[in-house]
Amino acid sequence: MGEYQRGEYTISTNPARLDIEAIYGYLSRSYWAAGRPRETLARAIQHSLCFGVYKGAEQVGFARVITDYAVFAYLADVYILEEHQGLGLGKWLISVITSQPELQGLRRWLLATRDAHGLYRQFGFTELQAPERWMERMKANL
Repeated sequence: MGEYQRGEYTISTNPARLDIEAIYGYLSRSYWAAGRPRETLARAIQHSLCFGVYKGAEQVGFARVITDYAVFAYLADVYILEEHQGLGLGKWLISVITSQPELQGLRRWLLATRDAHGLYRQFGFTELQAPERWMERMKANL
């Protein structure tokens, strides 16, 4: 488990520190996860590499990576609480995630975003090079 300090903020991969209620509180009002049942979120967190962002004991941000640790990773549920935005915490979080030793050498990272393309481009993410090859099977609110 890793822990990273920057001023009064900490990023931790320790699952015991995660505040599931705080994460659910934010995600339940997000454009991408509204309507997702709490039990589904808890199961997703249990099976992901999670990164909590904390100011003291308060969870102020979160992200999770779904990965096989060999060739593929999907970055999901990334957020920083509004009152902590503008401090570079999002950039720091993505930097910590993409520099994790166990995630190096992956062939492909994916993510979906409606409005944060500029942030992710700073870390090498681009639009799909061959979108015609990709398909999805989507179920609402899961």
